[in-house]
Amino acid sequence: MSTLLEQLIESLRVLPGVGQKTAQRMAYHLLDRERDGGKRLAGVLAEALDHIGHCAQCRDFTESEICALCASGSRDRHQLCVVESPSDRLAIEQATGYRGLYFVLHGRLSPLDGIGPRELGLDALSARLAQGEVTELIIATNPTVEGEATAHYLAQLARQQGVRPSRLAHGVPLGGELEYVDRGTLAHAFGGRSEMS
Repeated sequence: MSTLLEQLIESLRVLPGVGQKTAQRMAYHLLDRERDGGKRLAGVLAEALDHIGHCAQCRDFTESEICALCASGSRDRHQLCVVESPSDRLAIEQATGYRGLYFVLHGRLSPLDGIGPRELGLDALSARLAQGEVTELIIATNPTVEGEATAHYLAQLARQQGVRPSRLAHGVPLGGELEYVDRGTLAHAFGGRSEMS
């Protein structure tokens, strides 16, 4: 049987980026200096795991059946932005003036990892597009191999439902200098160049 300390260290390792040493440091810190904070963390964590679920429309995290964005009457229901994760949705919401709605995949297509269309909720997305309210599907998956494959799948799905797919632009960052941009990004930006108006 492992001791409580060993169980605590092992439990902290479920967090992304937390290895053995980091988990050990966290456990020692909680026990040495933050027992009250640790108890508060444990209580909030237990409550969050019990009460936070997924929005029935966009699949983002929420405490209610429909999240606040989906329930809002001020959002443009003709635009639907598909993102890989809730953190991607938050980044777009904070950095842009986008006023449409979202659909959160919670991943990307990866057959080798057993992640297919069903795991990403694409049946629900297809049903939503079939309702006819959405006219543009903004595909905001990450520019990785899996993200690009997911984007192509989503574009086909949108076209089948009569919805116009669009993709976030990728390329040279604002303020960047060409000599410092990696070859893949520069090639993608060059291939996706557009006419200036």
